[in-house]
Amino acid sequence: MNTEDKEKILVVDDEESILDIVREYFQRKEYHVVTAKNGFEALKILRQEKIDCCFTDINMPEMDGLELAERIRETDNTIPVIVMTAYPSFDNTIQTLKNGVVDFLIKPVNLNQMEICVKRILRERRLFVENILLKKEVESKARLMKLNQELLTKVEELHVLNKIMSDVAAITSSSDVFKWVVDMTMEVAHSDESRFYIINEAMERPFEVSSSFTDPSHRTIGSGKNIKKTQSPPSNDQDPIEEKNDDKDRVIMEIVADEMPLLVSENKGINGIPRDIHSFMVVPLKIREKVFGVLTASIKSGDNRFTEKDLFYLTFMTQKAANAIENLALYENIYENLFSTLYAFVKTIEAKDPYTHLHSNRVTGIAIVIGSKMGCTTEELDILNFAGPLHDIGKIGIRDGILQKPGRLTAEEFEKIKEHPVIGASIVGQLGLWDREQEIIMHHHERFDGMGYPSGLKKEEIPFLARVLSVADAYDAMASDRAYRKRMEESRIMEIIQEQKGRQFDPDVVDAFCISYDEGKIHQARTHRTIGP
Repeated sequence: MNTEDKEKILVVDDEESILDIVREYFQRKEYHVVTAKNGFEALKILRQEKIDCCFTDINMPEMDGLELAERIRETDNTIPVIVMTAYPSFDNTIQTLKNGVVDFLIKPVNLNQMEICVKRILRERRLFVENILLKKEVESKARLMKLNQELLTKVEELHVLNKIMSDVAAITSSSDVFKWVVDMTMEVAHSDESRFYIINEAMERPFEVSSSFTDPSHRTIGSGKNIKKTQSPPSNDQDPIEEKNDDKDRVIMEIVADEMPLLVSENKGINGIPRDIHSFMVVPLKIREKVFGVLTASIKSGDNRFTEKDLFYLTFMTQKAANAIENLALYENIYENLFSTLYAFVKTIEAKDPYTHLHSNRVTGIAIVIGSKMGCTTEELDILNFAGPLHDIGKIGIRDGILQKPGRLTAEEFEKIKEHPVIGASIVGQLGLWDREQEIIMHHHERFDGMGYPSGLKKEEIPFLARVLSVADAYDAMASDRAYRKRMEESRIMEIIQEQKGRQFDPDVVDAFCISYDEGKIHQARTHRTIGP
């Protein structure tokens, strides 16, 4: 084919690697490809050459893709523009429609997908140009209206996909993925029932772990409910419900064997699916190319039926769920290993000093009791649970001669000891932990009157959870044998804490501590806690 006969594609992107890959791919597909790094270069090419189709990134220096699309539309509205972006949003999609964009691809873009898009767009362009030249004005207008409707449909699809991606990104626990996937199925596919099953080679049938379904008034109930299967009592006649479940389980296990999704838009009873299910979908969830679970969706009433678009949504959703499970499992494993290492450091410090053995562990238990009494959230208690055992980790940077000194410290030695909160916060910070844990470790020796260390913060300037830990730390220190003294009497400890109310300690924290102490919870926490979250 002569160069003049080849259809010419303009690719605009500020990443040269993308331009090189796309150019090489489409040249091998017998297209003529020209490239530009930004909108201004693209407009210059458009003034000099005849372009049949344009791909452009949205975010580029000097002139972004949306402005380029508008300029192209104003110059020659027969040139189709396809926008590519790594960050799709509903607002961006609406803006592209206003600028005459005919398609919208999400990066990273598959080259085969780009080719399919090019073929479709160029075919539509040829028809579009033909309409402009040969058809009546009414027919041309109808064609444009159809294209616009297709684009609006595309906008709706992108909105659903964007919601799936944004929602799954907000999940923080692998166990929450199963609840999310059944709830999202109800919302996206408008099903009457959605269930997620775990599949294992050792299982004869799928094990249901989460479900969501509607009552006759179409309210969603049973969301995320864990299900435990129970055996029916032996009888001569099999329970019809159990028989239906057996049929459905057989279909599910067949899908697992095929590793392919199933869509039964109109159930005619030939697939082994119970007749009370009018429309049915089954989508396997694969992790590392192996089926881990199965998502099902059912319609049992009304005229609504599942379509290929619904199957596409569920397939996309299970892929994202699988990625989330892998990422969260990896994160949780790394997180556990990291804290195990840090706790080992703490145990090493305490092993050198029998007088402070398990001090950090006891302080954590007491702090959680105080925090619970003060109405701390679950998140705040979790932060105490992680930061508490690590609050003295900075002592690993203090020489043993000071830590294990049998007598009182000199002024110079005490100044050295005062460095341990800063050292501890630095260790935790370098390991990439959260800021609030780091703050507790840094400031647990601050005083309410501003006379503490290392920063001399006072009152509400001191992080709230650090104020909680401060009381717990001081109590356990006084209630424990130290290298230079024996433990104090309980009555004297309580007197000192009351005396330091509003001086060393936050008055509200002292009140919560005293109430918990009178209830026996401080003693219980101090004697029963085990180290680690």
